[in-house]
Amino acid sequence: MNVLVTCLFFAAVSYFYSSDLLTAFRIYVVDKVLGTSMPESVVDRRSPQGVPYTELRHIVDADGRHLFCRYWEPEGPPRALVFLAHGAGEHSGPYSDLTRILTGHSLLVFAHDHVGHGQSEGDRMVIESFHIYIRDSLQHIDLMKRRHPGLPVFLLGHSMGGAIAILTACERPSDFAGVVLIGPLVQMSPESATPFKVFMGKVLNHVMPSLPMGAIDSKWISRDPKEVEAYDKDELNYHGGVRVSFGMQLLSATQQIEKAIPGITWPFLILHGDCDKLCDIRGSHLMMDNSKSADKKLKVYEGAYHALHHELPETMASVQQEVSTWITERIPEQNQEQNQEQNQEQVPGSYP
Repeated sequence: MNVLVTCLFFAAVSYFYSSDLLTAFRIYVVDKVLGTSMPESVVDRRSPQGVPYTELRHIVDADGRHLFCRYWEPEGPPRALVFLAHGAGEHSGPYSDLTRILTGHSLLVFAHDHVGHGQSEGDRMVIESFHIYIRDSLQHIDLMKRRHPGLPVFLLGHSMGGAIAILTACERPSDFAGVVLIGPLVQMSPESATPFKVFMGKVLNHVMPSLPMGAIDSKWISRDPKEVEAYDKDELNYHGGVRVSFGMQLLSATQQIEKAIPGITWPFLILHGDCDKLCDIRGSHLMMDNSKSADKKLKVYEGAYHALHHELPETMASVQQEVSTWITERIPEQNQEQNQEQNQEQVPGSYP
């Protein structure tokens, strides 16, 4: 009799709370036993700002982390795709002035906030391996290539995003029509990467990987005070100290790039300010002088700081012109005509 009563009691509880219990049980089984994440219809995944990802365009990377995405689409059929990789500590939002110019040339620009940045999941500016950025970029690029088959793909990277773009192109050198780099991270400055500092960084990375080092000094972002103020007020930017572990990942990335430079043959354009204190211009000269690319160009802006696309109006206008002209000149005429016909036949679809 007692057994029967007990069974009836649990049956009643299950009746009233079946939805919550089953949901919790399913989450436990999938997360703990299978080691994967539940679909967002079951688990209420939210951005670091508290916005449900059901309300945000996003992709889910191989680690199950949600990456916030942006798409700048031209009015007509796109002539080419441009993947934009933003820099360390920032996000994909502050590129609208540049992307507006590019969409005006019928280019479809797309980007996501990297892991640990902006509206994407992940501890702020913490990454287990720099290659995760490359892996996620290729995932997003492959998605867009499937939706726009036959279109040439260009990479556009700024600062750390430049390092991401370079290593992404090196991983699949035949996949991209060209690479545009704005103040790219190519090489650590010799002053900041002395043998002693590198040795100490490796030691600290083992014992105190989360130890914060110096923060990004915003005064070196641009000569335009309004741009610096906008950077400081942007809550999606990371304004804390750069952790030792993150610094070591940046060092690893530049070491990979230096080894890869002699084998680079794909077209590229580099734009760099000669007063850039955040990414050493010597890295851009190194890439220009030692790569095997037949189609390469380095333009140096005298007196300019780091974020050339947020520089003084004259510099910013020149950067917009250089980037848009360089890309459009490398879109094959025949390819443009064929893709326009294909895109006119396609039914418009929504992006993630």
